[in-house]
Amino acid sequence: MRKRGPLKGSGGKVRRSLEGKGATPPKEARHWYKDKARTERIAREDRGGGSRPSSAPRQRKSDDAPEYIGGRNPVAEALAAGVPASALYVASRLDGDDRVRASLKLAAERGIALLEVSRDKLDRLTEGAVHQGIALQIPAYDYAHPSELIEIAQDAAEIPLIVALDGVTDPRNLGAIARSATAFGAHGLLVPSRRSAGVTGGAWKTSAGTLATMRVARAANLTAALREYREAGIFVVGLDGEATVDLDEVSLLGEPLVIVVGSEGKGLSRLVREQCDYVARIPMFAAAESLNAGVAAGIALYEVARQRRR
Repeated sequence: MRKRGPLKGSGGKVRRSLEGKGATPPKEARHWYKDKARTERIAREDRGGGSRPSSAPRQRKSDDAPEYIGGRNPVAEALAAGVPASALYVASRLDGDDRVRASLKLAAERGIALLEVSRDKLDRLTEGAVHQGIALQIPAYDYAHPSELIEIAQDAAEIPLIVALDGVTDPRNLGAIARSATAFGAHGLLVPSRRSAGVTGGAWKTSAGTLATMRVARAANLTAALREYREAGIFVVGLDGEATVDLDEVSLLGEPLVIVVGSEGKGLSRLVREQCDYVARIPMFAAAESLNAGVAAGIALYEVARQRRR
């Protein structure tokens, strides 16, 4: 005799299917919550209601977007150095000191707009950097063509000296190199347009205003630009800690010269190295992984200036 299954309403299969699945989970545990929260957060940011967390990827600024220098000393130094600026932002009810008063005076004398804003607004403008209640808006940098750096040396009746940056991505290194280049008589900096630091607010801040007089050129292809320099009679010397020749042994430092500084850690790229007439190292008394790009450029420029004075 065939065994019969449970009848409807008898507490069998149908009854089990009607059993509840527990309490409704909170919204934070639902699969769609994270996507919805992210969409709402982005919408608030677009309306100016808050800044995006540092862990979220930032959109790359357009080339014509303004930059901002934050901090009392950097702003005062930039204005004193004649850095081009379009507006000076000051936090509401800011307790001013000598640096703030000097900045306000210089901005007024130069006809730069003075704007009183909230500290939240300053946080957004400076992307969370320390601004001490004051920030200077500077227009997008007007890069030179690589050939203009040679013209600057020719107009000054001097032997060309140019510093090229290969893979240096920290704007603070660019600013530090600009200071050394100004101190030791270089005629300009050359940076590639991709995967390289540009003249941003961070570079202006570190340069202490020297970028107002030190021209920076940008090349779509650094290797091609170095090749054109060589065709124009300028020698190219790359810095690399793995080189076998010390920098002070290079006989070309008194000639028209481009010094190429590579990134910290990676050094010179293969294609750039192939364009160098010499690859030299900075001798060190103690073993170290590598020198900071700004430090290496300063030492190399000093050695060039020393040999040229001789």
